[in-house]
Amino acid sequence: MQIYQIATTMNQILTATRFQSEAQKEINDLALANQKKAHEVLDESGVAEIWEKAGCRVNLIGSLRMGLLAAHRDIDLHVYSSGITAESSFAIAARIAENPKVTEIRCINGLHTDEHCIAWHVFYKADDGEIWQFDIIHIEEGTEYDGYFERMADRIVEVMTKEQKDLILRLKFETPEGKDYHGVEYYEAVIADGITTMPEFENWILEHRKKGPYYWIP
Repeated sequence: MQIYQIATTMNQILTATRFQSEAQKEINDLALANQKKAHEVLDESGVAEIWEKAGCRVNLIGSLRMGLLAAHRDIDLHVYSSGITAESSFAIAARIAENPKVTEIRCINGLHTDEHCIAWHVFYKADDGEIWQFDIIHIEEGTEYDGYFERMADRIVEVMTKEQKDLILRLKFETPEGKDYHGVEYYEAVIADGITTMPEFENWILEHRKKGPYYWIP
């Protein structure tokens, strides 16, 4: 009887493990498909090329750079040049706006802050009708945040294990619609603090957001 119970338990464990493995594969496949589409949208939009033709250095950052883009349709770029003015940055954005697939552009002028940048949020309608958001930060070359988020992304990729990457993607897909969690919060919670479930993550968010703002690099 005891042997039968042990065998039954082992079968249940194997079945559960197989189910979890299949579910994770589905999540990874969905993420990879979305990342492939993101790169296609980046190429077809010509957004990066417009900044490059204006003499800017353009770097992909964020979740797409790290292979951690899940279900969201967003692309993060940091672009750098010297002597940024509102007029020069607006002139480049105006060229982007000429594309009829660009449905909306928003701007936040932070040139007067310590970040020395202008943030552009470009909404782009892809060939399949889906709206993608480009978050483009135009940063003064040589200032404090020149290359900072590229180094953050590359460091996360360097230290992140496959299990942690799978877990981050799973948590992103499990996040309820309408929740405003930042990508770096998932990464810090999983990599630094060993969070493994959505309830744990939500509790971690509550405590974490009591702290003052800071930029985390593992």
